[in-house]
Amino acid sequence: MDKVRQTKTLADRRPLVRLIVGSYPDAGIFTKVAKNMPPLGLVNVATSISEYPKKEYSDFRVEIIDENNYCGPRDENGLPDHKMLQLENPAQVVGFYTGLTSTVDRAYELSRFYSSRGAFLIAGGWHAHYLPEEALANGFDIVVHGDGEIVINQILAAWKNNKPFSSIPGISFRESGRVKTNLIKGQKPTELPFLKVPDLNAISYPNFNLLKYAGEIKLYPISWIRGCRWKCEFCLVKGKPRWPRAMYIFGLIKHLVKTRGARAFFLVDDRLEEELAREELLFLLKLIGDEFGDNLAFTIQIRAKTAEDTVLLKAMKRAGVVNVCVGLESPIDEDLKAMHKGFTVKQMIEWVKILRRYFWVHGMFIFGYPSEEKSALTAKEMIERYKDFIRKTKISSIQILHPVPIPGSDLWKRLSLDGRIFPLNVVPWSRYDGGSACFIPDNMSLADFQEGPFKLMKWFYSGASFWTIPLRTISFPFEYLVTGWERWHHAWAREIVKYGGHLLMQKWRAYRESELFTKKLEEHMNMKSGK
Repeated sequence: MDKVRQTKTLADRRPLVRLIVGSYPDAGIFTKVAKNMPPLGLVNVATSISEYPKKEYSDFRVEIIDENNYCGPRDENGLPDHKMLQLENPAQVVGFYTGLTSTVDRAYELSRFYSSRGAFLIAGGWHAHYLPEEALANGFDIVVHGDGEIVINQILAAWKNNKPFSSIPGISFRESGRVKTNLIKGQKPTELPFLKVPDLNAISYPNFNLLKYAGEIKLYPISWIRGCRWKCEFCLVKGKPRWPRAMYIFGLIKHLVKTRGARAFFLVDDRLEEELAREELLFLLKLIGDEFGDNLAFTIQIRAKTAEDTVLLKAMKRAGVVNVCVGLESPIDEDLKAMHKGFTVKQMIEWVKILRRYFWVHGMFIFGYPSEEKSALTAKEMIERYKDFIRKTKISSIQILHPVPIPGSDLWKRLSLDGRIFPLNVVPWSRYDGGSACFIPDNMSLADFQEGPFKLMKWFYSGASFWTIPLRTISFPFEYLVTGWERWHHAWAREIVKYGGHLLMQKWRAYRESELFTKKLEEHMNMKSGK
């Protein structure tokens, strides 16, 4: 008993590492999923800290605060109360996830708070990776470039033992008043470093118990493939794809089912179907189908072209894949060419029709993409193209956003060179969520550009579904006899989702303030032109 008490006392004296993902700035398209699904990257990093070195207890305590799924003390603004968290359990080291640019303003607000309390601050994620100087200017001590599961323990060991960071590869920090970036062995001095876990099979299964003050987890995130060999102009996920063995992912799923009672999963990879890993994927799907039948539900992200692989589609359905999120981007061929997508609208229509036979298809679009060659279409003609595509495919649900020039992307570089991106005092990082115009369009007015996605979303997610739902319900016996259960249920569920989307849009700040925000952009343009 004394030994147990002594071990607990020693453990309580260990430094606390608090990992934070900042809240979304608006009740928009991402918030519902975020309330039900924690951030996998932070959970992986926290798990690595908690298990290193492997002995009775680690050198550090660790906890995760997910502001989007949080049930703890709140401040006067309704946000998580970090003053109270520090009084309750002071963190000596605080890490932030900056993978989503729209949450960076909140991360910087909190970094300044924790810095004033003397905490050591670490930033990871795409935004800090490409803008390390900005992160370091906002109170951070270290920026991690790339995968964080291994390097985090090197950083913590150096901090605890008061050692220099100069020997740790793939990080940026301040030294003698200047920003220094440590290269990775064999890397060119002109490149940003990018750390990669050498063996993805060796990563411990994520420990979701490290989430503090978290609400119910309804959707468990898992990841298989890191990197992407496609080169979409607007995307940051690039590089040679890497993945663990199928047995590793299957073991993870079994582990979460057994220990957490998990039933619904989201594969967070930008796309599941990597051609070079097709046989391994088919093996994984077979393992899941044989073990669980249709008792689990999976949401995945795939390319539209996957519709051509009937064998894979059947294997996915048998394994419990219910929802597929497809980056269709645009029903305009000129846009697809500018994005480097490699397919046409005609092909997309046929692919979506095929996918709908198997799954719920959530189409993700970008409105008003800035093509290198100016489009001859007006905003009204573009909107009609979208509506025509949606009518022809009868797609299950949609998400239509503005193009976001994410820092570091090829789109960001092109628009920056052209001087078309609005300054941060006009369009702050919190607006980089797809709900706001972030740059000057070249083929339509600012008003048409800002309001185009909302017009389309309002048209699709119509309040009229409130009346269609009971009509669909009443007609069930007749439609069931004619079309069968699956087609009736899909049409009925589609109306439910459309009405839910209608309610969500009423809360979406970017939608409600669209006209006001447009006036702000126009005023900036007039001042810039001297009008």
